[in-house]
Amino acid sequence: MRSILLLASTSLLAACGGGGLQTVSAPPPAAGGGSGAADPHTFANPTDAKTYVGVGGSQVYEYLTDARGCCNQQAQIYAGKTTTVRNSTISITYDPADAVYTLEVQDPLSGAAARTRFQDPASRTDFGGNLEPQWGTPELSNGNIEYYQAGDGNPLSPYRESGSGFINPGDNDNPPTGETGSSYQAASLFVLRPGAETQYVTFAGYVRNALTFSESTAGTDTFETTNWHLERGAFAYGETTLSDAVPTTGTGSYQGSMLASMIFNPTLDGQSSAGSAVLPSFFQWIEGSSTLDVNFADDSFELALIGTVLAPQLDYYTSSPDTVLSAGATFNASAEGLINLINFGGFKGQFDSAYFTNPGGDRHDVAIAGSTIDGAFYGPNGEEAGGGFRIVGGTPDERIDILGAFVGVK
Repeated sequence: MRSILLLASTSLLAACGGGGLQTVSAPPPAAGGGSGAADPHTFANPTDAKTYVGVGGSQVYEYLTDARGCCNQQAQIYAGKTTTVRNSTISITYDPADAVYTLEVQDPLSGAAARTRFQDPASRTDFGGNLEPQWGTPELSNGNIEYYQAGDGNPLSPYRESGSGFINPGDNDNPPTGETGSSYQAASLFVLRPGAETQYVTFAGYVRNALTFSESTAGTDTFETTNWHLERGAFAYGETTLSDAVPTTGTGSYQGSMLASMIFNPTLDGQSSAGSAVLPSFFQWIEGSSTLDVNFADDSFELALIGTVLAPQLDYYTSSPDTVLSAGATFNASAEGLINLINFGGFKGQFDSAYFTNPGGDRHDVAIAGSTIDGAFYGPNGEEAGGGFRIVGGTPDERIDILGAFVGVK
């Protein structure tokens, strides 16, 4: 692994800077490409810079570890937050003139603080090449996913990271390390390429890792300490359908893909073979498919999600847990709800079941304490649909929180 010297940067390129930028929002009022556009639906082959509302969620997990190897994750703080069609803290801009994505996730309730520009191809990364994505970025099986990485705020950041001091940036399997006084920040964006599966809506996921390295003292012991700020999120975005163009009769079945980030720890307070200490939690990604069945005549829908759980993202100093789902476990969830274009700008509902099945056949049912689906129709006449979802487990002492996005074509 390489070690690099990172110099602190104070420059941040604004997410919505420059003239002529059009903002796309859910109806009403909403034209997919802005008021007055002759053909607002240019999502797959963009001609103008546009900012899209992201419908999905963000998760933030903060903790510290130290080099003594005694104490696992300490001072754990976790928060997750979903967005609605009309009230989102997630935006993504694409400027075709510069081939630049700008991601902004600014949510005081979750603590998410991503604001980064990614230039194609300068920020492009890929698995199996010389520039693999950073630790925590999922290697998805979908061949239509494009991966980008940059340091906070700047697509020209050296080595696709930013920060200060001497850093070993690690790789996809290993998180960064650094000398005392150093810091590391990087954001990864992975996008289902517009036009590959859908023409008017797509989804994206992001990872932001911000680590600081310091020195602590306990009694006569002096040891290195790492503070971890880990962000994960997924969201749908695209060219929303005008309210009066959404069908009001008939039915439709929207088939497509889904992506979710999950933090899973069913024995948060240590009720396992590991002992009585508070056990560590880890992020795991879920990828799969979605089926959205809509009855436009009675304004109702049903949603079914099927996915595969990826391996947990383990840090250097935390012992391997017995509280994670195995890589390859399956995920199933079902939900229902209502379409209400006036109040929701789309559709909204809740989950009635969610469970995992490990490769060996063991099933873990999620005792749902809270859940939500927020979605919208996309395209000139509601040809496509997409949205975000959240499922929160409610069994005492559990930490199970799943936030994701889905898209589909009728």
